[in-house]
Amino acid sequence: MTDPVKFGSRYNSTREAWEHIWDTASVERELELIQVTRAQATINAYLPYLKKEGIHLEAGSGLSAVIITLRKLGYNVMGLDYAENALHTSHAYDASLPLLVGDVHALPHAANSLDGYLSFGVLEHFEHGMQPALAEAFRVLKPGGILVLTIPYPNVVNQLVAWRRKRQGITVLNDDDFYESTYTRESLTHNVKAIGFKLEAVVPTSHSYTLWGLGGPFRAKGYYQTSTLAESLGGLLKRVLPWPFNFMTLVVARKP
Repeated sequence: MTDPVKFGSRYNSTREAWEHIWDTASVERELELIQVTRAQATINAYLPYLKKEGIHLEAGSGLSAVIITLRKLGYNVMGLDYAENALHTSHAYDASLPLLVGDVHALPHAANSLDGYLSFGVLEHFEHGMQPALAEAFRVLKPGGILVLTIPYPNVVNQLVAWRRKRQGITVLNDDDFYESTYTRESLTHNVKAIGFKLEAVVPTSHSYTLWGLGGPFRAKGYYQTSTLAESLGGLLKRVLPWPFNFMTLVVARKP
């Protein structure tokens, strides 16, 4: 285990917020969402780096949609989350899922024991930053092990929302109970390399979902569904303006 972490004032309230978020969601809806084009594109981008014979952990697994999906593809993936009720809901859907209650800052795994560490939209929720959790990921990965990480990017829509919140005199990007941040390409790669990881890929993703944030014609009926217009325009933006309209940065890195 790495050194103890001094958590910020919103650590517990953010965890409690996640308990509520997962209480109002369902495994079925999360599985439906993971089949959309943007999610499948992200999976296809990182999957070639994972070994089927390896042991992989999704740290912050929520309702286990990634775990269920990858296990169906033949990958040995287990899950861990500090929102315990999400794991109960996951087990109610499939009792065979290998899930653990735990914190990404103190993983219940031996050093050099895992082949892959997966983290999707998790490490931006800590006021103290991502380095303590990344150090713990580095500890448990075997030499040659793979880190797969997605983190929100401060895209043009995000910046517009931040500007509006600032003009309204409220906290930019956060509220009093739920902490969330974004990372530029430079700050994200700096954090990953500072721990000792070697970068394999840095990919801007989910441009259609950036447009979803604008509402209106970019949203379709259903659970966070993007319209045909958002998908078409998002595909174009990915080619011509990949970073300004990037929603989530995908990083794949290796422990030397």
